[in-house]
Amino acid sequence: MRQTVQVTRELDPGYAEVFLERQSACSGDCHRCGGCGAVREKLFVRAQNPIGAQPGDHVTVETDTKSVLVSALIVYLVPLLLFFAGYFLGTAVGFVPGLSGSLGFALGVVPALLWNRHLERRRETTFRITGFVQE
Repeated sequence: MRQTVQVTRELDPGYAEVFLERQSACSGDCHRCGGCGAVREKLFVRAQNPIGAQPGDHVTVETDTKSVLVSALIVYLVPLLLFFAGYFLGTAVGFVPGLSGSLGFALGVVPALLWNRHLERRRETTFRITGFVQE
């Protein structure tokens, strides 16, 4: 994923802090599609800075698509799959299906929490400044 952002300050050698608005999965044309009108989240993130961008520069930032997809898989798909597995397993063995499905969902949230903790501890950035934007 690629986005145009502004560098806010220099950090450790080879890194910079950039200001960006988190992109949503939709096109952002809420007035056109009558969508949810979701508020864009404003973030200051750490990005690799191999080009030596300085505060105030407008640059292009790329995100590793693989890490975003893995995160989405763990956060969204695993709890959903474990909900259905718990539901159908509960039905097969005579438990209350809703309760066993809810338990499966709760167990599916655990990998998401562990993944989040892993990413925070690793403190490795998935953002990389790739070029300057001419204004």
